Amino acid sequence: MGLTAEKRSADWLAQGGLRPTRQRLALAGLLVGDGEDRHVTAEGLFAAASDAGEKVSLATVYNTLRAFCEAGLMSEVVVDGSKSYFDTRMDDHPHFFWEDSATLTDAPKDELKITGLPMAPDGTEIAKVDVVIRLRRK
Repeated sequence: MGLTAEKRSADWLAQGGLRPTRQRLALAGLLVGDGEDRHVTAEGLFAAASDAGEKVSLATVYNTLRAFCEAGLMSEVVVDGSKSYFDTRMDDHPHFFWEDSATLTDAPKDELKITGLPMAPDGTEIAKVDVVIRLRRK
């Protein structure tokens, strides 16, 4: 028997040590309630919440997504230094950015080979490498 959306959402919040407030549970349900990974923008999640009848402000959506990231439940992928996407899949993996629809999807991890990185400057270490492959239709 599978997990219900409510149980999956509550368990997800508990993994990050977050208190299951009504708004967090509602947004978590939209993000992980069906067990699928997703890439969302704050505006897209706000629209989905509104469509679902949830009373939540865009500022609350932004704050909640940041809290989910800080709790290690999601990661933020920045495209063009200005557009943020939030990813529920937490393993290291590359992304495709579809320019025509401004959407982000997972790219095949096993097909990516990084054979070398530049040395980090003295006193620093590489924390993470983000790979975003931009696609445009021919």
